Amino acid sequence: MSDPVADQSPQAPSGPDMGPDPWSLHVRPSRRAALLAIGRTVSIVVAFVVGYYLLPLDARGAGDAALFALGLLCVLLVFLWEVRTIVRSSHPRLKAVEALAATLALFLVLFAGGYFLLEHSSPGSFNEPLTRTDALYFTVTTLSTVGYGDIAADSEPARVMVMLQMVCGLLFVGGAARVLTGAVQAGLRQQHRGPPSGAGPDTSTPDQEVGP
Repeated sequence: MSDPVADQSPQAPSGPDMGPDPWSLHVRPSRRAALLAIGRTVSIVVAFVVGYYLLPLDARGAGDAALFALGLLCVLLVFLWEVRTIVRSSHPRLKAVEALAATLALFLVLFAGGYFLLEHSSPGSFNEPLTRTDALYFTVTTLSTVGYGDIAADSEPARVMVMLQMVCGLLFVGGAARVLTGAVQAGLRQQHRGPPSGAGPDTSTPDQEVGP
């Protein structure tokens, strides 16, 4: 009688223990990752906008054009770094949304600061004086190709900067979308290659032990 009792004792606890654990482990990290991604995205956008309003852009300088070119280079470097993190991330889709929001916010803030500096260094570059909010508003409307016509570029440098934003905006919308999509696909491929090799033997061994 000791033999059947010993055979029934390991079978009862093994069944319910193996069921809920893998599901709970798969659901909780995804929710946490989504909340963290949303929090990081909002904090990054808010940080860029607050920095735009707090930076001393009123001071005129001879190296404004060089600083603007350096800012464009920073946007490119940030985008490439975000693409690299997407490929290596365990949640590439969430990381892609975060990367798109961060790059877009930096892009808008950079051109808004450029318009604001141009108007203050060369008054009359636009049909009306620009505040920081006006410059950000003009940048968003130019990117969205709405063009209400309330603010327009009058001087040649201002029009050149507007054309540069249009070209960079087209490259950003078209090229960045493809690059981010490719990065997400590469991250998903690596994610699917890794877990099956480790998860296969782990799930098969307890099933084989419970059977006999």
